[in-house]
Amino acid sequence: MGIKDEDIPAVRLLLQYLEREGVRHIFGIPGGPIISLYEALFDRRVITPVLAKHEEGAAFMADAYARVSGRIGVCCTTTGPGATNALTGAAVAYADHIPLLILTAQVPTHQFGRGAFQESGPEAVDIVGLYKPVTKWSVMLPHPDRTGDVIRNALRLLTSGRPGPVHINLPSNFATQLVPREELAVERYRCRTRTFDRAAVRKGAELLLSCSRPVILAGQGVNLSRAWPALRGLAERFSIPVATTFKAKGALPEDHPLSLGVFSQSGDARVRDFVAGPATDALLVVGTSLGEVSSAGWDPRLSRKKAFLQADIEPGEIGRNFPVDAFLTGDAATILTELRYAMERILERQGPGRTFSFALQARPSAIPAEDDAMGEEQEEAGPLKPRRILRELREALPRDAILFVDNGTIRTWAGQYFPVYQEGCFFVNMGMASMGFAVAGSIGGKLAAPGRPVVALVGDAAFAMNGMEVHTAVEYEVPVVWVVVNNGGHGMIYHGERMLYGGKFVSSIFRKRLEIQELTKAMGAASFLARRPGDLGRALTQALALKAPCVIEVEADLHEVPPMGARVNAVRREISMGAPA
Repeated sequence: MGIKDEDIPAVRLLLQYLEREGVRHIFGIPGGPIISLYEALFDRRVITPVLAKHEEGAAFMADAYARVSGRIGVCCTTTGPGATNALTGAAVAYADHIPLLILTAQVPTHQFGRGAFQESGPEAVDIVGLYKPVTKWSVMLPHPDRTGDVIRNALRLLTSGRPGPVHINLPSNFATQLVPREELAVERYRCRTRTFDRAAVRKGAELLLSCSRPVILAGQGVNLSRAWPALRGLAERFSIPVATTFKAKGALPEDHPLSLGVFSQSGDARVRDFVAGPATDALLVVGTSLGEVSSAGWDPRLSRKKAFLQADIEPGEIGRNFPVDAFLTGDAATILTELRYAMERILERQGPGRTFSFALQARPSAIPAEDDAMGEEQEEAGPLKPRRILRELREALPRDAILFVDNGTIRTWAGQYFPVYQEGCFFVNMGMASMGFAVAGSIGGKLAAPGRPVVALVGDAAFAMNGMEVHTAVEYEVPVVWVVVNNGGHGMIYHGERMLYGGKFVSSIFRKRLEIQELTKAMGAASFLARRPGDLGRALTQALALKAPCVIEVEADLHEVPPMGARVNAVRREISMGAPA
């Protein structure tokens, strides 16, 4: 069969599909088996490759790009160690339901089983098998002619139902072979799931109206479906207070009169007691499976409500951890919208033109009081206290600034003491709670939202894991600001050790404190140091004005105990269960 004029290399067909999806950046590191993809990127000049310093960082950048933009994120790696390095990134996306496409290279298929350099085929380190537990689909391209089929199925799975990562392994001898050109519109091979059960929604509406003190608990699903207007509309129409999980912080702006703030183990105890306790007689849970963090340690009081409603796009998540009175399967935006309409129709039947709102009872505010926000009096000398850091950060940032928060003690403080005033402004990975995510991910977030300030709030231990990605931002002139809270090591583990073992040992503190400023200067970014009250606010204002990659090192107090007691108690219970009598 002769070559047709419209035939193109398989790898270029793949890029055509990504271009039609609006993909404009691919994050990764090249290598021999994946180099044909980079040639195609160069020739087409539509998608820009971003050279990361580590494949995990590349995956985090693509993940964060997807979180901020609402579109798919794409990363690529070479075969062997390049592919295994990105595995944690796939796991993070899988746990948080992020549409991340991972493209990994493969040695030529005719070399399988012969010990080819960095072989990761089915007869060696099976990279497709390694990715299966942490993706919606992991597949090796079986033949060049199947390229269109594979990428269409991948794009459909990435975004349909509950989003999640997909992995495609590309044998290098297939990527360059010619295949027929395809021009298939996006709407012909995938659609967004918006289904809902009308009878279940009607039952849920009746249950809510039969109660007097309902609360909405909004989770990550609200963010994934961009259901913010629907959430706000239902809450405002019936005066229903809204709490959020940590990942959904800000889904209802936290200065809104109906906002309760974060409901979690490290959240405000007053919020936990209000949502889980007798002050609330009905709970509408939207877009969270109520795991340990989002249920405040599986608080048993949650199951004692007069009415417990749970909405999720994945039916298997509903009722997994708590008994449910109304199973609401569907997209969060659709469920919230239809619930509002169903409640209004019920009221109209009871009397023409009848208006109704739930009575607002006394409840905790999402924004801490002035004395709470400050905590102990901050001395002029000495390391800054976490609450002071967060106060200066909030005051210096505009309302629409995007904040990526890394895992560690600063994350537990941020849940309570950094109010979020606009939806889509606060990002944290909590499914895997992988350290280093915000360090790298903030670069992808900034590329997704170039017109908004992007700041990464990270600890020094998290910075140590992916801090070299600052150089990536320098090379591509991506103006992210990193606020590195330097307390000399793994602060959360340090406090956990003290609480669990009373100071018997310390395994978590660096023997030599990281010199963040020196590391920053070596990578070519602007550098600032905050030691005293007011320093961080001034430095952040200057850094944002520079519109260049900047790192602010903050000398922080290691000994201020973070709000993590509930988590420590949970660990203590698990440890004691296996301890000898």
